Amino acid sequence: MKTTKFIWMDGKLVKWKNAKVHIMTHAIHYGSAVFEGIHAYETNKGTAIFRLDDHINRLFHSASALGMKLKFSKNQLKKSIKKLVKINNIGDGYIRPIAYYGYGNIGVYPKGIPANIAIITIPWGHYYSTNLRIKISEYRRHSERSSVYGAKISGNYANSILAMYEVRKKGYDEALMLDLDNYVSEGPAENIFMVKNKTLIAPKSRSALPGITRKSILEISKGIGIKAYEKKVRAKELKNADELFFCGTATEIAPVIAIDGKRVGNGKAGEITLKIRQKYRDVVRGKDKKYMKWLAYIG
Repeated sequence: MKTTKFIWMDGKLVKWKNAKVHIMTHAIHYGSAVFEGIHAYETNKGTAIFRLDDHINRLFHSASALGMKLKFSKNQLKKSIKKLVKINNIGDGYIRPIAYYGYGNIGVYPKGIPANIAIITIPWGHYYSTNLRIKISEYRRHSERSSVYGAKISGNYANSILAMYEVRKKGYDEALMLDLDNYVSEGPAENIFMVKNKTLIAPKSRSALPGITRKSILEISKGIGIKAYEKKVRAKELKNADELFFCGTATEIAPVIAIDGKRVGNGKAGEITLKIRQKYRDVVRGKDKKYMKWLAYIG
């Protein structure tokens, strides 16, 4: 991993090698942290952060789910993110704000334990470099009966690790997870889309994170004349799709060419997928005035 000079911790710039926490940090023991993945892009007008407001709003929603009271406001965090991106000279980069219960007692309930917050920025290229072969995992995604819908909680990702380990040791690139009712949910850290008869379909499950990239793709696709909607999807429908792709902040848009050993379409990235991916790339790099509202320039 490429490193940078500074990490922002509770309002202070700390050198990368000194950004440490105590072994008694509550979040290490119980996963009591919330985080965001945010993407910065080089544009003709300088570095811009994609959908910063939406990410910070979700960070606060997630913190609220764990009863965290953050010591910085949304505006303070947004200004700090822009400052850190500028200081670390990040162009295309990944930004990770994380809020976590810090040093305290050994009990599970975080009574009296402070909520700390840090921001990390790193240079970032593409998460996936090849078309993906995926497998449906035996592990089910968390339901809204076991977690808070829309909250990005660190501890929930142990579920993702189990699914990823299961399929990757079998030679697949990534896992796909179903919900408790056997509807398609999402990947371990990505949402999924399917294309059938030139129509874009977003599997709708309350166990999946309602991703910001997912929401963006639905809007962008409709804007370029592609019919797009959400519905509950069974695994059988997904396997009969003409095209599949994962999406997410880090993933962006990654074509899926096989699922459970069955080829998707002609076994190559599909026409609709590539059309959406190109439009998405134009949007995040400030090449479409219609979506400039989604870009926060660092100045």
